[in-house]
Amino acid sequence: MKTVLLIATFIVAGFSMALAQSGSTNNLYLDVHHFGPGKVKFEDVEKAHAKDLATEKKFGVQFIKYWVDEADGNVYCLSSAPDSGAIRKTHAEAHGLLPDQIYMVDAGKESSEINGANYFLDIHHLGAGKVTAKDVAAAHQKDLAVEKKYGVNFINYWVNEKDGVVVCFSQAPDSNAIVQTHKEAHGLVPDHIEQVKQGQ
Repeated sequence: MKTVLLIATFIVAGFSMALAQSGSTNNLYLDVHHFGPGKVKFEDVEKAHAKDLATEKKFGVQFIKYWVDEADGNVYCLSSAPDSGAIRKTHAEAHGLLPDQIYMVDAGKESSEINGANYFLDIHHLGAGKVTAKDVAAAHQKDLAVEKKYGVNFINYWVNEKDGVVVCFSQAPDSNAIVQTHKEAHGLVPDHIEQVKQGQ
């Protein structure tokens, strides 16, 4: 009987460890680094990201993708983590470049990408508590219904309800096409749009 209980204990412990390692209790985060115009290159971020990947398991983080706006010097990192502190610890140990903001986000359903098209992130600051994931999902569907008219391909979006921040990821001929799509679809024009390079 004791042997059976001991085996059962090991099985439960192993299952719990597997769940923890799979990140099943993790949240999705978008962390943002502002370096300043002309002060960051995609190649440098690529190297820093490799250091993050070498360190992430120690803190239970899984970095998924990142985007670099070389013109304005902004970097956006998408990750799964137990909390924002784990992301800071990973960045700190990996390369010391700490994010200026970390947003816990809800994501939409990802669409396919188009080879060779330009990538953009457009950011909406709607105000703390003034937007829900449900509202953004509905607005996103309206974007999808209009996007082809302007040659836009919306890939995904992320919502932080607490701070009222929405980030949309798309491919488009230019930033004006994104503005026109949003304007016709639902009228919610972004505060700013950044052309970015993507890495993962």
